[in-house]
Amino acid sequence: MSESSAQLAVAGWREWIGLPDLDVSWVKAKLDTGARSSAIHAWDIEPFERDGAEWVRFQLHPWQMSDLDAVDVELPVVDRRTIRSSTGHEEERYVVRTKIRVLDLDLTADLTLTNRDEMGFRMLVGREALRGSILVDPGRSYIGPRPSRATRKRNLQEVD
Repeated sequence: MSESSAQLAVAGWREWIGLPDLDVSWVKAKLDTGARSSAIHAWDIEPFERDGAEWVRFQLHPWQMSDLDAVDVELPVVDRRTIRSSTGHEEERYVVRTKIRVLDLDLTADLTLTNRDEMGFRMLVGREALRGSILVDPGRSYIGPRPSRATRKRNLQEVD
């Protein structure tokens, strides 16, 4: 292990994370070093202008297969990116910036907004967000803090 990687926090390939600026205490996320960008499940994405800047309004659904605890969000658009999925499909997405909490570390992440209904996780954390702070151990899961069992059970796709 290199000297610099010895100082990085170690996370599993899937973790419970928080989005403190969006009032989301917990969302199950896949930490994917094979993906450059991070993505979040967003619904009813609507661009608008505020004080001459491009903003986007959307609804965030933190729980798999459920709209319980949906959160209405408005954030400035920091970019638009064409993202190619693992199946080769390309999609232009809005990009927003927010704080994410992983392993009790607060990181800043650019999140692309997309429909992740068919995906196993509502959020994907890519290597841009992890770089310099977190090393992912692909043989481990849920190393960091997690919600109570009662809260986890609300997520219909929760796997211990």
